[in-house]
Amino acid sequence: MNLLLFTADDLLAPGRLAVSDRRLQHLHTVHRARPGDTVRVGETGGLMGQGVLVELDRQRAVIEFSLDTPPPAKLPVTLLLALPRPKMLRRILRSAAEFGVESLVLINSYRVEKSYWQTPVLQPGTVRDYLLQGLEQARDTVLPAVHLEPRFKPFVEDRLPALLAGRRALLAHPRDDAPLPPTDNRDALVVAIGPEGGFIPYEVEKLLDSGFEAVALGPRILRVENAVSSVLGRLLPAP
Repeated sequence: MNLLLFTADDLLAPGRLAVSDRRLQHLHTVHRARPGDTVRVGETGGLMGQGVLVELDRQRAVIEFSLDTPPPAKLPVTLLLALPRPKMLRRILRSAAEFGVESLVLINSYRVEKSYWQTPVLQPGTVRDYLLQGLEQARDTVLPAVHLEPRFKPFVEDRLPALLAGRRALLAHPRDDAPLPPTDNRDALVVAIGPEGGFIPYEVEKLLDSGFEAVALGPRILRVENAVSSVLGRLLPAP
């Protein structure tokens, strides 16, 4: 946890907050913090700054803080992702937040197991918790938007056109296509990545007909989570 995130519910008074959940445990077990230590804090959806631990025991931590730093700019990318298996989804949610994507759209595909849509990981509170973990790692405060689209054809035909308006659309698919092209870090992109085994030909053609460009990530076939990291890593702005 490189940033302790809080909300209005954690405030004791202006400039003073208390935590007693996993954040407290992290302060004890990872940071090995003590009263008087300085910690980085950020308000979810708002500014970041510094805090001082004025109280710390096994029940709670009390922090006095001030905020003066805006969060980093988001990566102008919407990730269109065939719903992965739950264990992988947890990691991808964290990664999406770490990379700073603006939004994540989880879609259905022929190769997506129906049971995946019933996983407790998709509960809003659980999704939010994994996204927050990614923000804490990356020192960011702004949550990506997450949308669920459990029906492929209605989504592609009815809602995808509006999503693609004014954006370049790239379909990362294991075929003999052109490599991922250079992009300006300010370009608004939609990047589609399929399930394990890839999109079926019908789905590929529907996406191409909608305006996607097919691109390749290289000669190796990557697991979904590695494909996500590979694509987003190439799109990050240079330091």
